[in-house]
Amino acid sequence: GPHGEGSGPAEDARRAGRGGAVILHRKRILFVGTAAEAEAHLSSRADLAITDVERLDLPGSTLMPGLIETHDHLPTSGTAVEYPDYGAHEVARLTLNAARSARELLSVGVTSAQSLGARHYVDVAVRDAVDNGDVRGPRIIASGPQITTTGGHSYHAGAEVDSLEQIRHEVRHHHKMGVDTIKVMATGGFMTGGSAPWFAQFGQDELEVLFAEAHRLGRWTAAHAHGTQGIERAVRAGVDFVAHASFVTAHGRSEFDAALADEMARAGVYVECTITADMPQMLRRDESYAPPARQLWEHGVRIVAGHDAGIPGSPQRAYVGGLQALEEVGLPRNEVLLAATSRAAAGIGRAGVAGVLAAGFEADFIAVAGDPRQDLSVLHNLRLVAARGREFRPDRVEGLPAREVPAEPIGPAVTLAEWRERSARLARHPEV
Repeated sequence: GPHGEGSGPAEDARRAGRGGAVILHRKRILFVGTAAEAEAHLSSRADLAITDVERLDLPGSTLMPGLIETHDHLPTSGTAVEYPDYGAHEVARLTLNAARSARELLSVGVTSAQSLGARHYVDVAVRDAVDNGDVRGPRIIASGPQITTTGGHSYHAGAEVDSLEQIRHEVRHHHKMGVDTIKVMATGGFMTGGSAPWFAQFGQDELEVLFAEAHRLGRWTAAHAHGTQGIERAVRAGVDFVAHASFVTAHGRSEFDAALADEMARAGVYVECTITADMPQMLRRDESYAPPARQLWEHGVRIVAGHDAGIPGSPQRAYVGGLQALEEVGLPRNEVLLAATSRAAAGIGRAGVAGVLAAGFEADFIAVAGDPRQDLSVLHNLRLVAARGREFRPDRVEGLPAREVPAEPIGPAVTLAEWRERSARLARHPEV
């Protein structure tokens, strides 16, 4: 709450008991209300000795739920390619990368992160290390390797399947290895050579078996889907979360499908449109690839904050820049805040656990100097970070990326120019 010496609105609020206050006990929130209500609550609790309560005053700050990243690649952050080859020390290096990435996320106020692709299940190991308190980082929702087709997008991760039986076995193996989320590559992607983002990689029956088996085992489900056909198949098969939803066609454009958006809204799927910090500048240069976050939201789709963090060009430290970009492409500021907190928690299967400052929730919160409802940039100015009730002193995060568009923004495997050239060839010679 806004306690402290001095005068002004914050001090007047404190004296009137109107300043906000949160009471914690170990990992959980006991009470949220005004400062006066908190004092009364403490006085009414026979099981709590008021003299034992440690008080922390944050005058002029906004206390809010910790931020949530719904789409991260912890092991590959800071690398120049999709899956680097570390040779004999690969597992160790990927694990160390993931631990570093987790700490970087926490340093920018992210207290929960869904890992949507990690070779060798290193995200499961880092999740457990964070849970045990061995390393500091956000709550991690781990998926292990992405399930894909032979030679499909991200086949390097090591989970290729080509039949219904292989799909069942791979989902069961992921479950055995301790994942939280089962992620499938429903379409091709930009980062894997020989993979076309606009084509579906799995048939409807295959996705239905995959999601049904995952749900039978109590796992959350996520689908990477760029092209319209892949989005449609994943939604109709019962997926919980869709990454990208860019409606990419073979003509090299994002072509929004309003009827499919309505279907997505009715199905209640959560969608992250991968609006990264440099997306607005990219759109000013070229509007053809434009993930339709605003249009989906207008159709009632549950938009959440996700940045494909960890791939080349999307570092964990750029999280807040991604929220600012999401507002810039048309999502109202309050919706951006919901997309980064309570709705994001639901989007990674943690509704009722994280994303809200309320009694019974785990104590994940941040304090920022200013009011993010007036200006999202105040999220850069952290005054406190707490994950599961433990304060964390953020590391100094260097080199926040300038919001500029690289010459070839799509990635090393398929540049936008190459993509267009291929599309033009396909139009001229359909038999190719």
